[in-house]
Amino acid sequence: MTLRTRILVLISALVVLAGVATASVLHASARADRRDQAQPGGPRITAGTVALTGDSGRLIFRNMAWGPHRDELTTVRASDPAGPRTASAVKCLRFYAASGTGVCLQAVRGTVQDTYRAVILDANLHETARYDVPGIPSRARVSPSGRFAAWTAFVGGDSYAGTNFSTRAAIVDTRTGKLTPSLEAYRIVRDGRTYRAADVNFWGVTFTADDRTFYATLATRGRTYLVRGDLRTRTVTTLHTNVECPSLSPDGTHIAYKKRVRGLPKDAPWRLYVLDLRTMRETALAEPRSVDDQAVWRDDHTVVYALPGDYGADLYSLPTDGTGAPRRLLTAGVSPVYLD
Repeated sequence: MTLRTRILVLISALVVLAGVATASVLHASARADRRDQAQPGGPRITAGTVALTGDSGRLIFRNMAWGPHRDELTTVRASDPAGPRTASAVKCLRFYAASGTGVCLQAVRGTVQDTYRAVILDANLHETARYDVPGIPSRARVSPSGRFAAWTAFVGGDSYAGTNFSTRAAIVDTRTGKLTPSLEAYRIVRDGRTYRAADVNFWGVTFTADDRTFYATLATRGRTYLVRGDLRTRTVTTLHTNVECPSLSPDGTHIAYKKRVRGLPKDAPWRLYVLDLRTMRETALAEPRSVDDQAVWRDDHTVVYALPGDYGADLYSLPTDGTGAPRRLLTAGVSPVYLD
């Protein structure tokens, strides 16, 4: 091949690469434009006031419908979840709230890469504090009193489905601002003895009503455990195996969680279960699909969770006694919170 031929080949390759890059940019730009435009047949959404107190019987969630209010905290009547939505202008990737205190996990868009933060919100969705989050946010919870908030982020890998990931679970006292940036600082008690390992991961915190006790997932050496944590003694104690993303019932007696079931695909390995904390008896719920979410209890007998949908995710509800069938509550929503 002559030098002239080589130069022509190089120029042709550069032209092709430039064309591919331009097409990719234009496609991404067009997709972004579509995301900012309300789609025909989508939910009716208007801007308005959203608060965490003062109006019981409402459901707040992250709106996923394409349009100008995508990713905003949005509210509907809990009795009419498919009805008109009111959007707040506050954007969150993950959200939870209790007793007038919210935690909103946000992305901060950068020119080179995004960063993330946890924002503590008051009852009117005004920021009261913020904390850096070391990776992609995945879970958020607030204690029933509103005093403590927790969040989980991926700091290595981006999915719970495999084994090649690392998470960081943090808890903050919203009154004092004292932050525990990682539960890995807590002492682990397994089988009555202190346990130490380099591969320990925590995620999916859920709080009891006593402002002291919490539950979470601990992973180590290829196994997951439900652990009970103590905020005062800074210890966690293993209780049960094969529990991920626990969610405590309002009466404090049951844990809803996702469980890895042998024989399922590696990228969709979970089924929803409920654990009775008094007897340690497991009940499989009547959801045949794999659920990668930290379920929310609507009441002591119903859980709500997200599954993939046309806009990203839809919310479903299901009885917790193993009967019934999944019911889709609304389209285009995640991170639900019920205001009672």
